[in-house]
Amino acid sequence: MEIERKFLIPELPADLEQYPHDAVWQAYLCTRPALRIRRMGEALILTVKGPGTLAHEEYELPLSEESFAHLAAKTDGRPVVKTRYRIPLPPYTVELDVFQGEHQGLWMAEVEFPSVEEAEAFTPPAWFGEEVTYDRRYRNSYLAGL
Repeated sequence: MEIERKFLIPELPADLEQYPHDAVWQAYLCTRPALRIRRMGEALILTVKGPGTLAHEEYELPLSEESFAHLAAKTDGRPVVKTRYRIPLPPYTVELDVFQGEHQGLWMAEVEFPSVEEAEAFTPPAWFGEEVTYDRRYRNSYLAGL
């Protein structure tokens, strides 16, 4: 089960490059159910996501380079390209996505939680902007044009 809240970020932290980060390329095979392939750093991953916004089932499987290339040729929409930074916010980690390409200028943070109760009790830090957890326009599949 993945439980996360999403927020727009109005201004990037000045010290962003000090945090661990990876280049991300992802694309979708379909959206119902959501089947996504992702290259994040050296990792190649097939993800299956169930329905839901705040909480949903999610399964990840590793892919070989050959399988990834085969599936990439079958994707729909446009790839989503971004850099993902991992910023500590004890006891959580903020995953800050800085989008490239046609979504240049979009900055979005996700925070994952062990329970719905913790997610609902979370008070975002002052540098977070508008919450978009329930706004479908900020789903990666929507950004891919699907």
